[in-house]
Amino acid sequence: MSLARLSTSALALAAVSATAAAARDQVQIAGSSTVLPYASIVAEAFGENFDFPTPVVESGGSSAGLKRFCEGVGENTIDVANASREIKESELAACAANGVTDIIEVRIGYDGIVFASDIDGETFSFTPSDWYLALSDKIVQDGEIVANPHQTWADVNPDL
Repeated sequence: MSLARLSTSALALAAVSATAAAARDQVQIAGSSTVLPYASIVAEAFGENFDFPTPVVESGGSSAGLKRFCEGVGENTIDVANASREIKESELAACAANGVTDIIEVRIGYDGIVFASDIDGETFSFTPSDWYLALSDKIVQDGEIVANPHQTWADVNPDL
């Protein structure tokens, strides 16, 4: 199944299960600005392929979207929160406190990191070890697996 079809199917599931959306004409989605372009394309495909209006997709950030999602159930709340991270325990607690208990988390993909510099600027020579030491949650240090202590690129490689 293609990613677009899976995403459209996930959105269809949300539309069918979002009883609050029945009180208004459209499913309401808000959250990650990183996810916004993709979510907008999926919402348009959904609107073109199902007998439901095209969902309304807004940005604002993962935390803002999840905060709005956890405000409660009803026509004045959003139905789907887009996030570029997992939902936090504190957000789940806020949801539960407001009666939002039937939460389905669907992972669509992963974020990426891109490095760019001015064409006339300084050049960088990253090694696979540099990437690992900079991005890994845990590293091997003195034969032990420990939390990654590196805070800056210079911690990883003084030349950076």
